[in-house]
Amino acid sequence: MKALFDINHPAHVHFFREPIARLKKKGWEIVITSRDKDVTLQLLKEYGLESTVLTKIGRGALSLAGELLVRDYKLFRLVRDLKPDVMASIGGTFIAHVSAISKVPSLVFYDTENARAQNFITYPFATEIHVPACYEAKLPADKSFRYQGYHELSYLHPDIFSPDRGLAVAAGLDPNKKNYLIRLVSWQANHDVGVSGWNSDLLKKVVDKLAAEGNVLISTEAELPEYFSPWIYTGKPSDLHHVLACSSLCIGESATLASESAVLGVPAIYMATEGRGYTNEQQNKYQLVKNILAIDERLLFSAIDEMLSPDASFYQQQKELLLADKIDVAKYVVDRISMFLPSKLVD
Repeated sequence: MKALFDINHPAHVHFFREPIARLKKKGWEIVITSRDKDVTLQLLKEYGLESTVLTKIGRGALSLAGELLVRDYKLFRLVRDLKPDVMASIGGTFIAHVSAISKVPSLVFYDTENARAQNFITYPFATEIHVPACYEAKLPADKSFRYQGYHELSYLHPDIFSPDRGLAVAAGLDPNKKNYLIRLVSWQANHDVGVSGWNSDLLKKVVDKLAAEGNVLISTEAELPEYFSPWIYTGKPSDLHHVLACSSLCIGESATLASESAVLGVPAIYMATEGRGYTNEQQNKYQLVKNILAIDERLLFSAIDEMLSPDASFYQQQKELLLADKIDVAKYVVDRISMFLPSKLVD
């Protein structure tokens, strides 16, 4: 029993960490391939997960196209040599292509509707596609599956994650103030081609406003001007969720961090030009996220006041409503992968 996990982003480390641990307990052999992007390799190391690095993230459409060819080739050779029984990935472009050639089943887990080009070259080749029930884009009807959950519940479900305030303080949380976490992304993902985010002027205004009221931490994939250095998060990447869970508000360009915030019961503001089905649901059904689909200073400052006005207990109540509706996504991943056990091992 051998499963290959192709990990291309820090969020993928979090998503697959618990399923990998559970499969190992069941006796599965695990192979991990990785991509040198942001803190992906550092997270893998912190969690004790060994991987084979296939490529490094580049910049621009041409670089991504070149990486696609190189990574497909390297992954195919590795699959040919190691012969896994099944492959899994978020996004799944590389495993889907290799699956079509090698005939090794590929399970693609995804939640990003605006990755249109990526999905176009992935979904036709994947064996199975698994998305949250709130996913808003079109899917191949014959091989797609919907589940009641979000990616973030594969690692932040309360059966898996317990916030540790001590770790949060050690990572930069101020125990005597309100804490505000800002998340900025690098805009280098394949679904980000042609898209940009906040500028330094907007960020400065937000930091200045929040710093006057409490402690600000900026988690960023991109390099920032020296002005912002006092607020840059310098704790371990694996401790960021402890900081988030103890914060009063999360703001930024990352839909993933907004969703993480929501499932932890912390209000979030997601401001970018492309929306997500899951943050739409977290706003409309649970009031835990405020979506702003434009880079608009006026709307952002109004949203900050709006999301900070309810008492923290309101958001905890909304979190409990959310959790009551959703599943343990790590279990779902393990169950789906286990369906591809070699026939001779199936009872």
